[in-house]
Amino acid sequence: MHQMTLAEIARALEAKQFSAHELTAALLARIEALDPSLNSFISVTAEQALAQARAADARRAAGETGALLGAPIAHKDLFCTQGVRTTCASKILANFVSPYDATVVEKLAAAGAVSLGKLNMDEFAMGSANESSHFGAVKNPWDTSRVPGGSSGGSAAAIAARLIPAATGTDTGGSIRQPAALTNLTGLKPTYGRVSRWGMIAYASSLDQGGPMARTAEDCALLLGAMAGFDPKDSTSVDQPLDDYLAALAKPLNGLRIGLPKEYFATGLDARIADAVLAVVEQLKKLGATVKDISLPNMQHAIPAYYVIAPAEASSNLSRFDGVRYGYRCENPKDLTDLYKRSRGEGFGAEVKRRIMVGTYALSAGYYDAYYLKAQRIRRLIKNDFVEAFKDVDLILGPTTPNLAWKLGEKNADPVSAYLEDIYTITANLAGIPGLSMPAGFVDGLPVGVQLLAPYFQEARLLNVAHQYQQVTDWHTRAPAGF
Repeated sequence: MHQMTLAEIARALEAKQFSAHELTAALLARIEALDPSLNSFISVTAEQALAQARAADARRAAGETGALLGAPIAHKDLFCTQGVRTTCASKILANFVSPYDATVVEKLAAAGAVSLGKLNMDEFAMGSANESSHFGAVKNPWDTSRVPGGSSGGSAAAIAARLIPAATGTDTGGSIRQPAALTNLTGLKPTYGRVSRWGMIAYASSLDQGGPMARTAEDCALLLGAMAGFDPKDSTSVDQPLDDYLAALAKPLNGLRIGLPKEYFATGLDARIADAVLAVVEQLKKLGATVKDISLPNMQHAIPAYYVIAPAEASSNLSRFDGVRYGYRCENPKDLTDLYKRSRGEGFGAEVKRRIMVGTYALSAGYYDAYYLKAQRIRRLIKNDFVEAFKDVDLILGPTTPNLAWKLGEKNADPVSAYLEDIYTITANLAGIPGLSMPAGFVDGLPVGVQLLAPYFQEARLLNVAHQYQQVTDWHTRAPAGF
């Protein structure tokens, strides 16, 4: 059962090959046996999961149907979940139990999905390796001496190891797509505003977006159909009709125009990854696509712009964690100032502190115009580059990451080198467009991902291209040894 995709599970549950309760129990046993070597879960909600599975079985017995009814998933631990710890992988929220469900959690529960627990992540989603978690680093199932990527590294590792078939993730600068690439998964960052952020603990509010992670584009389509939609509780949610993501999968690729940005193949890209990307291009040509060289001239400014804007928003968002209302509080504070300083100093990890300080500096008097305002202007230039490019092409294709998964601890002394691993992914967040990473091969036994970018609200096109590619390749079916 654990080798089945979400779509295969849906068909098996419909055919009564096994019950949701049997499936849930089997996966909980796998998590107990295998996750200690990966550390992908922060909380496993076994009793609640079994109760949800029994309820799903009862709904099916009463005649109800639905692809996600009884399907097992898990949530990245920044989606608030009523009655369950929601930690953001931080000491400051280590014992916080949410009094309500995030909209994404609520929607998936209404569809009948069974949540097996909460998944490890970089603290407050700040990181590219899942090494900044208060609960310890997550390991990559393809090589447990290496990182799974981040910040949704727990989601990625758990799916890749066949502990769960699918999970929720969030993407602020590549945090769904980059770990998907490093663990041989399909991961989708929807258009900004497509999936509600209500109840999703914020890192950078103008960049954060929730999305699905799974082994196939078909599974991501199933999840996105349940997750997406307008939410009046979220002021950034967009009231735009949803596409039929599943129906769009079968569309042929004849006439599809793909753009290859010359900037993606410049210095810094592992040549073996470049070869894998070009092999995908050749396969898509055989399926009917045409290819054109394009340019995204302002991509070179993306990293500095992102690492001003995101920390600035983090500085503002994380000011609420002060030891007064909820979360970690230092012992025996002398006064209010001491309470603030020590609660935040003891509660936040090094990477979070680094970004708060950078962001506070960028927003301070005398520096706002020089840094934050300039970064926002660059952001507009990057968005305009995509608008111009999409006048001539339907999709943009390139590598998801410049390098393979690196060794645990390898980049800890040089945070900037880790930031540069997001060079191909952060532009989609700055512009707000949708992006998808899909499996595209292996180099030295490690997965390689290819990224697809599309115009606003064209998630269906991304899923369609990935699905058609997955019909003629088998990269996405391969599992790490021992799992």
